[in-house]
Amino acid sequence: MSDLARIEASDHGAARLVRVSGEIDLSNAREVMEAIAGAVPDEVAVVFLDLSDTTYLDSTGIAMIFRLAERLGHRRQDLRLVVPTDGPVRAVLDLTNVQLVAPIEETVPDTPDQA
Repeated sequence: MSDLARIEASDHGAARLVRVSGEIDLSNAREVMEAIAGAVPDEVAVVFLDLSDTTYLDSTGIAMIFRLAERLGHRRQDLRLVVPTDGPVRAVLDLTNVQLVAPIEETVPDTPDQA
């Protein structure tokens, strides 16, 4: 993985939680998307992409989220973003209407049933 971003994935009940920390930009967006997709098994129905610790997200990173949502949708998997209201990348996500393809949660739900 790139020095700019780190990916951690874990099970979250019947869902998969993928945390991205660091920066997502032109230099690593493709690599980050492949790492996220590779961390999600086929049997998972919901993927929580936690961007709480993502410090920078440029237009390439936004496009990556749209492509990732489409890719997961083809696999019949839902993408949900986790970004606190005061998170560093929340404003850019709100401005680009990314919630049209992936709902935004402020925190990771305690159980996937709350999603």
